[in-house]
Amino acid sequence: MNREEAVKRAAALVGQMTVEEMASQLRFDAPAIERLGIPAYNWWNEGLHGVARAGTATVFPQAIGLGATFDEALLGQVAQAISVEARAKYNQAVRDGDRDIYKGLTLWSPNVNLFRDPRWGRGHETYGEDPYLISRLGVAFIHGLQGNGAYLRTAACAKHFAVHSGPEAERHHFDAQVSLKELWETYLPAFEACVTEGQAEAVMGAYNRTNGEPCCANTYLMEEVLRGKWGFQGHYVSDCWAVRDFHENHKVTASPEESVTLALSKGCDLNCGCTYQRILDAYEKGMLPLEQIKRSAIRLFTTRFLLGMFDETEYDAIPYTAVECRAHLDLAERAAAESVVLLKNDGLLPLNRKALRTIGVIGPNADSRAALMGNYHGTASRYITVLEGLQDYLGEEVRVLYSLGAHLFRDREESLAQPGDRLSEAKAVCRHSDVVILCLGLDESLEGEEGDTGNAYASGDKRDLQLPESQQRLLQTVIDSGVPFVLCMMAGSAMDLNLASEHAGAILQAFYPGARGGKALAKLLFGEISPSGKLPITLYRDLAHMPAFTDYAMTGRTYRFVEQAPLYPFGYGLNYGDTAVTAAAADADTYEEAARNGLVVTVTAENRGSMDVEEVLQVYVRVDSPDEVPNHHLAAFQRVKLAAGSRREISIPVDRMAFSVVNDQGERVFSGNGAQVYVGFGQPDARTAALTGKHGVTLSLT
Repeated sequence: MNREEAVKRAAALVGQMTVEEMASQLRFDAPAIERLGIPAYNWWNEGLHGVARAGTATVFPQAIGLGATFDEALLGQVAQAISVEARAKYNQAVRDGDRDIYKGLTLWSPNVNLFRDPRWGRGHETYGEDPYLISRLGVAFIHGLQGNGAYLRTAACAKHFAVHSGPEAERHHFDAQVSLKELWETYLPAFEACVTEGQAEAVMGAYNRTNGEPCCANTYLMEEVLRGKWGFQGHYVSDCWAVRDFHENHKVTASPEESVTLALSKGCDLNCGCTYQRILDAYEKGMLPLEQIKRSAIRLFTTRFLLGMFDETEYDAIPYTAVECRAHLDLAERAAAESVVLLKNDGLLPLNRKALRTIGVIGPNADSRAALMGNYHGTASRYITVLEGLQDYLGEEVRVLYSLGAHLFRDREESLAQPGDRLSEAKAVCRHSDVVILCLGLDESLEGEEGDTGNAYASGDKRDLQLPESQQRLLQTVIDSGVPFVLCMMAGSAMDLNLASEHAGAILQAFYPGARGGKALAKLLFGEISPSGKLPITLYRDLAHMPAFTDYAMTGRTYRFVEQAPLYPFGYGLNYGDTAVTAAAADADTYEEAARNGLVVTVTAENRGSMDVEEVLQVYVRVDSPDEVPNHHLAAFQRVKLAAGSRREISIPVDRMAFSVVNDQGERVFSGNGAQVYVGFGQPDARTAALTGKHGVTLSLT
């Protein structure tokens, strides 16, 4: 069904409703209108990395791990699997008369906010810190969710619009101040791509204000940009209870009726929360025109018609058995494998199972289901932790010793014991092991959304980059033992890895790898497959040069603006091969030509190693313009397979917009006097070169 037909049907249906009935449909928990044959519908469902909060579903790696794959095709496949499972669960729920929350087809995903500050607790819900990477993965995810059939398979929602990335504790009253240049250079590109290219059916507004106006009633963002410049035709939904913040926290209105009127006048169609229960009050007081209520109702029913809720569709036959089917579980394992980033390897990896008698597995995240999941997750029928993955992989061939070593954040595991009550056991495991896999990090109880789980850190944000003291003591204990060890860091954000980088034989950044994460990690550790993930974020050495968390200016943040050399840079990741870009040529010589048509870079890539690998070819551009960001910016990427001892020629297109810059007025212009185009398997920065011992190829456009 096309949108024009859906709008006509929606308008005809809404035209039969009373004002009270229209108003009721603008709540997330819309009741049935039996006389019109309209069933109840709850709009709130989540699909960040699997259908969430509604029972069993395939649990894929958390979004930040999916970001580390740099794999658009994979993101599309993951999203398709999520949408198929959402349909399967919806079909069964409807047959059973279950219209509850988290059972619908409107998935409030993906989160395409930019991970600007490593302290933000919700950063692991995003695809990282780069606007281009987020844009490409976000569009692929939306296409996967919505499909290309006669109807939408599910409706995607790009969130949280816009300029939103903490602090969590202040989001209900915070005003994010940002220049027009940084707004269009950093904070809006992913949303623009998701709306104009991805055709996301929904956009969710953030809690905070941006430049003085609430994001769920923002004249510039919602009217001028979203529906004006971008031509958005879908529906707009508030973050949950964000409209209530207008009068209770932002103080831009004085009553719920004023908040309702303001939100609807700016085009916030759907209220996640309870404030829209006051729509009739505002209408009866003459504050709210009927036409605005009707407009939003039509938009919402347009989405329901596009989903085929009142028709027979090609998706009605998707059986419940599609949930956690073998193909989806295999895909989750593949995604987990691609998401892991090898940060350091002094030759310890891959492990040789024939040379090992005993392997120690230590740490609070070694046998933790929570460390697999991240947040906004479903429930897997089986979780494979790192410990279980190694036990399954090695069988009886190698003895696996295990110790918790430390509580995730408390100073002891047993309340009646003394502090550090698991350290002696960890020492014993080290003493009797040939090698140790040390699993440290966080989980959703330490980083996440404000109010989610009573986070140990204030409102889900981190205070700093340090591991909890209990884990710092455990790390030092393992170092002091002298046993060779691999650090497996399971966290959704940058952590302080300075000490580990000095002493660990190898470091794997595993993020939150999903329910099959332990199985994938076992294969990676023993070289059945090679690590291939790349960092979607910068791993800083410390926060010494980081601006205040509440400062939304980008100076000093992310690889495009950082001045201090990081510990591990954005785009970096090792593998078990010996890969390099040895030559490159472009089909354009001048900046003007590239700005007009884009260009294609033809690359010669080699793997001089003895193991087949996958790599991520990366193209960075720096325009010769005073309006360019301080450092280079990612302009293209492509996953490539490189067989052992092979040489390949690869062509990679670079869009013309990579050669644009944003001026102080927020205008994207082509004002360069030339450009540098760098091609490699990482950034063109000195730190990447020092870590890899490799340089890519730089091309100059005059």
